[in-house]
Amino acid sequence: MQLRFCRRSPLRLSLLVAILLSVPACLSAQEPPLHTASPQELAVVKVLVAQEAAWNRGDIESFAKGYKDSPNTIFISHQVNRGYAGLIEEYRKEYPTKAAMGTLSFSELEVHALDENFAFCIGKYQLDRNKKEGGRAEGLFSLIFEKTDQGWKIIVDHTT
Repeated sequence: MQLRFCRRSPLRLSLLVAILLSVPACLSAQEPPLHTASPQELAVVKVLVAQEAAWNRGDIESFAKGYKDSPNTIFISHQVNRGYAGLIEEYRKEYPTKAAMGTLSFSELEVHALDENFAFCIGKYQLDRNKKEGGRAEGLFSLIFEKTDQGWKIIVDHTT
């Protein structure tokens, strides 16, 4: 489905690529002005709040419900992973215990509507855990969400 979206609208794909390439500059620039969040923005943030809570319970399966269950879902970190099943497998491998998962928090979230069915979100994450389990980790992420019959779902996750 993601491929049809890209083929149908090369201009939208070009815009999306430009946004993804500008994420580091956006996060280091001045903070955006405050505004009243739209229902779309609130719905996307609600997904992230649910993911944060699930992670902090040690529940990878519930955390993964924020992603679209599709072979086209993409997760980019140290490598490109494709597909929902592979995403869950990678999380289980990297975080085999609740202690290894630590405590996750998201901050500086910015949600930008691309249209009524797609949104882009950037933000920061922080993962606190003891040294034995890998210590503190933090970084940036950019997410593309798609509005589905099951609600807003992540279809592309790029986490540094």
